[in-house]
Amino acid sequence: MRRGFPARVAVFPVGRASARQRRWKIPPTAIHQRRRPGEPGPPPGVEGMRGLYSRVMEPATHDPAPRPDLPAREDIRRILIIKWSALGDVVLATAIMEDIFRAFPGRTIDLNTLPSWVGLFRDDPRFREVFAFGVRGAQRAREMRRWLTHVAARRYDLIVDLQSTDRSRILLGLLALRRRLPPWRIGNHRAIPYNFYPDALPRPSHIHERMRSALRNAGIEPRTERPVLHIPAGNRARAAALAAKHDLVAGDYAVLLPGCQAAGFLKRWGAEHYAELARGLHRKGLARVVLLGGPDEERECRRIAELAGPCIADLCGATRIPDLVPLCEGARVVVANDTGTAHVAAAAARPLVLICGPTDPRRVRPIGPGVVTVQADLPCINCYRKTCPHHTCMRLVTPGRVLDAVTEAVSRTATA
Repeated sequence: MRRGFPARVAVFPVGRASARQRRWKIPPTAIHQRRRPGEPGPPPGVEGMRGLYSRVMEPATHDPAPRPDLPAREDIRRILIIKWSALGDVVLATAIMEDIFRAFPGRTIDLNTLPSWVGLFRDDPRFREVFAFGVRGAQRAREMRRWLTHVAARRYDLIVDLQSTDRSRILLGLLALRRRLPPWRIGNHRAIPYNFYPDALPRPSHIHERMRSALRNAGIEPRTERPVLHIPAGNRARAAALAAKHDLVAGDYAVLLPGCQAAGFLKRWGAEHYAELARGLHRKGLARVVLLGGPDEERECRRIAELAGPCIADLCGATRIPDLVPLCEGARVVVANDTGTAHVAAAAARPLVLICGPTDPRRVRPIGPGVVTVQADLPCINCYRKTCPHHTCMRLVTPGRVLDAVTEAVSRTATA
């Protein structure tokens, strides 16, 4: 046996919680401590590495009665929210960010996201600071060290980890080794090092419901029903100029989001289907049908415009992500594939129809009372495959069925 390698893990009972345990919300249960053969165990109540282990590695539990009330605690003054994911997930999480902002008035709230999404929060009054490090990129080791230095210097009282991945949990553990882990940690999973986490929910469950459950267990009442983005004045001015240029009258046009990232092309409904849908919306009285998308979708949008005719206003490639919200705010309805921009459109609070095939609408749908999902009834749906020889799940969703879903979405929004 190599020298210094622990032969086993011993368990020492602790009868009464120490002051440090009470501070870190660690229940007075057995605590694990390594020792060498023949070495006597420490007496109950002795701290040291055992106390550090308990803080870092043992998740505290929350007693459902009485429910904790973190917003009422005056010692929570500095809060950090972590969300690094893809566009749709980040925008979806803004509803939770809004709930946290409303629950902690007058507190300092910072946001840690990815470099790609810092611009979404440039003029957001909810956050004192929005910072980003490339913790998922090629230089992630260096960026993780920078993250630790940055976060440790700010001495947060509460961290809300909306990412809750192995990487974020490792960073929080390393933060604890620097003695800068705050006493209050909220996560999306029941795992170390969170002391507030979601209840067990039926599967499959939407990530938004898990986040809401975690907030409730921390005494934060989730009330926000849709994403909340604060759009800078410059983006609103650009959207207004595009609307004027293409004769878009509020309430008299529809918005289509027919693309998705190149790697997820199986989630696309197809140019022919969208062209037929555009003609159907035009026959129902809408003067214009607007196509929105990014560089990966320009070819698809050009094909739709060629097939659908003069009712189309092709703005694909002419907008930035924040421009989508004011353009969608004037639409009668929005129809989209399962794509990140669909979640951006949900912030406009307009009727929205999401077309799903290989992805499960129970997990990926945008949030909001006016959202309706459409999916074919096949045994192979929700397969999440990257390739498929037949693509039947999308081909069987007809434009007529989507038009019926448009009517339902408009009705839901009117009664919400």
